[in-house]
Amino acid sequence: MTDLQIRAATPADAEAVLAFWKESAEGTSISDDVHGVTRLVERDREALLLAEADGLIVGSVIAGWDGWRAHLYRLAVLPSYRRRGISTTLLRAAEDRFRALGGRRADAMVLEANETGQGLWTAAGYGREDHWRRWVKPLTDQGAGAPRPHDTDQGAGAPRPHGQG
Repeated sequence: MTDLQIRAATPADAEAVLAFWKESAEGTSISDDVHGVTRLVERDREALLLAEADGLIVGSVIAGWDGWRAHLYRLAVLPSYRRRGISTTLLRAAEDRFRALGGRRADAMVLEANETGQGLWTAAGYGREDHWRRWVKPLTDQGAGAPRPHDTDQGAGAPRPHGQG
């Protein structure tokens, strides 16, 4: 592997990021389209961090900062590049970003069924907080109706359609 480069995504990366997530990330989101990724990087040019090696996107993390809290989403590494320290490097870059912005604590959303992800976050020094649950309401027609159990945007503890909880 050539040197790993960490950089902020640009709008031109949207399609490549979506293809990368399809292969490397757990679950799907109602924001998984070119418009959603483009809107993210246009709103906050440093929020979507990409790891590149050998001319490929091999890792990503969304490091969202709203001025109050530091949120981490979509930490993913290309399967053939896992166990090489890429997620650690991405997390370090995200945490450095948060510190520079005044962040005091970061949180991550991890699917309940993603045991690999839970192990990674634990190894990175993050602790599970079981006293929190996430409440979700779609704001678009595309996401209207009952939340989908497989949707990454639901997180642990999200309401399930009747009979699925």
